[in-house]
Amino acid sequence: MTLTTDNIIEEKHKHPGSVSFRAYTKEKDTSSNDLENERIVNFLPLVNKIARQVISYLKPPLSFEDMISAGTVGLVKAARDFDPSKGVEFQTYAYIRIKGSILDELRGWTFVPANLHNQIKEAQRISREITERTGSAPTDEQLANELGISVNELYEMLEKGRAQHFISLDTGSDETPSLGNQLISHHANSPDERMERQELISILAKAIQELPEKPRRIILLYYHQNLTMKQIAEVLEITEPRVSQLHASALFNLSVKLRQYNDG
Repeated sequence: MTLTTDNIIEEKHKHPGSVSFRAYTKEKDTSSNDLENERIVNFLPLVNKIARQVISYLKPPLSFEDMISAGTVGLVKAARDFDPSKGVEFQTYAYIRIKGSILDELRGWTFVPANLHNQIKEAQRISREITERTGSAPTDEQLANELGISVNELYEMLEKGRAQHFISLDTGSDETPSLGNQLISHHANSPDERMERQELISILAKAIQELPEKPRRIILLYYHQNLTMKQIAEVLEITEPRVSQLHASALFNLSVKLRQYNDG
């Protein structure tokens, strides 16, 4: 059900501990106009949804309340900065800004131990070498064999390092702006910028299409349809741990492809 100003206030009285409402009332800009406030109120549930989605498998060291607060800041900024004349729906824009704010909050924390980080870097190097040599990404079995580990050990490594790949795809720095921000950029006004944006979209679409069938479907169901890991497991008729493994592998492969694009 879409929330309105009246029923969000009603929810406040029903659930005074609501972290979303507390974060909103703390972070909202008192100078915001009515339309901005309406957008913020209507999309507060999206902050909860994204925070739960991220925390469900990244298992970050931050509390749920911290992530809600960060996401709410992103929502408030999205409502303030949104320009409908750019041809982007507010829900899409808000989703990326909320998730970006949550991930920005996570970037300051160390997710990957040094030895695991080195293993992942080696896997990336090998994957790129095989791709450049053969024209296609290695299978999980081929990559595990090259690394001298079992496929299950490969999946365990990728799942532990998933936060690194998740953040590398969704956040960036001034030198390497985030994928999401590039795809919804309000500043791609020059022909070169528009061409670069379209090229990035084409490369990402091609990289997704080149994934094996199940990982490809998992990526589309998770990011496009916003299904949970459990729901995807039911759709594909496989176990939830298997979905998690294939999701981690798919993110690894996409991160390799996008790094090749950035280096190029």
